[in-house]
This record gives sequence, C-alpha cells and structure tokens, in this order.
Amino acid sequence: MKARIIKIISNQYTVLTENNERVLCVAMGKIRLQITPVVGDLVEIVRYDDQVGIEKILERKNTLVRPAIANVDQAIIVMSSKDPEFSTTLVDRISFLIQIANIQPILCITKMDLVDEHDELYQIIDDYRKSGYICLLCGRDNVDNELASILCDKITVLTGQSGVGKSTLLNTLDPTFKLRTQETSKALGRGKHTTRHSELHEVAGGWVADTPGFSSLDFTHTTPDELANSLFEFRPYIGKCKFRNCIHVNEPGCVVKEAVENGSLSKIRYDDYLQCLPLMKK
Repeated sequence: MKARIIKIISNQYTVLTENNERVLCVAMGKIRLQITPVVGDLVEIVRYDDQVGIEKILERKNTLVRPAIANVDQAIIVMSSKDPEFSTTLVDRISFLIQIANIQPILCITKMDLVDEHDELYQIIDDYRKSGYICLLCGRDNVDNELASILCDKITVLTGQSGVGKSTLLNTLDPTFKLRTQETSKALGRGKHTTRHSELHEVAGGWVADTPGFSSLDFTHTTPDELANSLFEFRPYIGKCKFRNCIHVNEPGCVVKEAVENGSLSKIRYDDYLQCLPLMKK
C-alpha cells in the first residue's frame, strides 16, 4: 500500500494512506541503511504480524535539508512591511535557494496596515508581480483570501525572519493549529529539543511543515551554472546567449543583461543574483 509520511518522532513514523487512514509504522532495516525517511516522503508499507513497516521510499521530486522534508510543492516566503523591515536581498536569496531545489516560491508580506499606499514597498511588490511572483498582502488582523486556496492540496513550507508572523498566518486560517502544536510540544515534554520530531499539519486542505524555514542561506553547495539555470525569470533566455556557458556577468552577447538594460528583467533581482555568485563553489 502507498502512503505519505506526515509525522516523525524518533524512529516512529505516522503515515497517511491512500484511504486517508493514519498508520503508525517503523522503517525496515534495509531502508534506514539506504536513505533516511523524512516527512513528505511517499512510501510503500507492508503489514508484518502486529506492526506495519516502511518497505520502500519512492522517488523524490525534491528535498530540503533544513527543514528535512521531501516532495515540497511550494515555499511561502513570509516577510513583514516593517518590524523587521522588508528586504529584497533576503527575499531573493531565500527565493534563489528555493528555486535551486525545484520548489515554487510565493511571497507573502504581512503588516501591510503599517504602510500607506504611497510607500515605496508597493513599487517593489509591483516589480515582483511583473517578474511572475505571486504576492499575498496581509494586515496584522487579516489574511489574504488567496492564501487558503494556495495551501489547498499542496505541501508547503513557510520561511522568513523571526517576528514576521508565520504562525499568526496559520492560526488565523485554522485556530486549531496553535492548539495542535501546543499539544504536541506538551506530549514531547522536556525531550522536545533532543527528540527528532518533524510533522506536516493539515491546514486549509493542504499540508504545512511545522518546522519551516532555512537555518542558513548557504550557497556553497551550488554553482553559478546551477543558479543561472534554476531561476524562472532567466528561463526564457536560456540558450539564447552568444556563449553556451554564459552566467550573465561580463560575457558579450548576453541576452539576460540586455533584458535588464531594456527593463524586461528586474534589475533588483539581477543585482541580487550577482551578489550571490561570489558565495558559490567554482
């Protein structure tokens, strides 16, 4: 039977079967020797006498290390308009890493009630939208109606600075979310910081990681070529530069640079791309 891992506490795995049944499993020895199961994994399970075992982990379409999760559909980058201040550099660096992992980035900006309609932030938002980003705008007491539909039937991680309101978004959509996470923490007790625990929570008809975010913005494991070929804004220009290995910096005949110069491609995003290149492995 096929199932998806939705919760891991130490070596116990809760899976959701195709029949929408939650089953507690153990990972068979051969699995643990080959690959570490993570939440989001699609697996094959088999019943052995009085227990159910994970026999096989099916091919992953993507994985994240921090948080440890597989088969993610989208990552919502949550930023606030103020307190802390909105940063295009931070948004873009997170977005670049998300896209390298073959995950769809979505931008959600909270505390929009703290800025007026003439604030420069609206020009920045317009720039992201023209670049093809979905941008959700939320106040401190309201959530963009589109957020619930975006979460539905998807596996989502939320990432962003502390204090931007990630938990508030989920609690507003589903008031039981806070209660469920508090109950889990209480059940784990003092060992919650040492016990390996990760979980997908059902929110608005979708699944959201309860340990969202990237613990570091590390570009040292990727190359300029990988980044240049991962960004959806660059994809219309791939293969059209004069040189096949163009990374869009100083090369002649670069159509990406031409697109930036004529305004077809965001200069903000391109400048942040250039800042990331020295951080990567050669």
